[in-house]
Amino acid sequence: MSSTFLGIWRAFAVGFFSLVALAEISVTIPFVGRSERLHARTGWLHRWSRFACRVLGIRVTTRGSMPQSGLLVCNHLSYLDVVVLSSIGRWVFVAKRDVAAWPLFGWLAHAAGTIFVDRERRLASVDVVDRVREAIAGGSLVVLFPEGTSSDGSTVLPFKSSLLESAVQLRCPVAAAAIEHALEDGSVAEEICYWGDMTLLPHLLNLFSKREIRSKCSFSLPKIRAGDRKEIATELREEIVSMRP
Repeated sequence: MSSTFLGIWRAFAVGFFSLVALAEISVTIPFVGRSERLHARTGWLHRWSRFACRVLGIRVTTRGSMPQSGLLVCNHLSYLDVVVLSSIGRWVFVAKRDVAAWPLFGWLAHAAGTIFVDRERRLASVDVVDRVREAIAGGSLVVLFPEGTSSDGSTVLPFKSSLLESAVQLRCPVAAAAIEHALEDGSVAEEICYWGDMTLLPHLLNLFSKREIRSKCSFSLPKIRAGDRKEIATELREEIVSMRP
């Protein structure tokens, strides 16, 4: 099968299944109790992501014990990070507001109960911290990408600490995760990582044409962190840097 045909077939398969899945969640959520809705949404995203990984040839491996609740702080390379992480567990994600407007990914993020943050509004993080606290109090694991944007993976960008205020206030366990991707036939920095002025659709179609992507997630042990949010951010970034190759 040529890479072009493979990319077209995968785009059709993912697009069709996504529309069916969105129809499913829109029909079922009204019949789920309010207290169970977030759990239902994260379970739905987990199933969708496992399907997407199979179709796209993404081989996911993990190292370390996966946390079950509290906060998970991860480096950020691509939109693919959310697919990989949510294929592992039923987790709630915090994403920048721009993602809500993306075709397909924005719809899926809304349906999955994603918490969106507008970094241009000074008071936006206060509302987000409240929503993160609510999700954690309900027993969910919330995933943060405190770099605030994705990168080419050559380094871990400095962490923005504002959303880690929820860890300070709740005294909940916080774990670190390092995600990495590998390709046999291309450049991870240019064809997997999504950063700078890259355009979504061409990048996505090229990614669909890759025969196999190997993704690895390494986890640190969750623990209650001492210090203020800036100290916690520094500690978590150092842990992630140490877990990277």
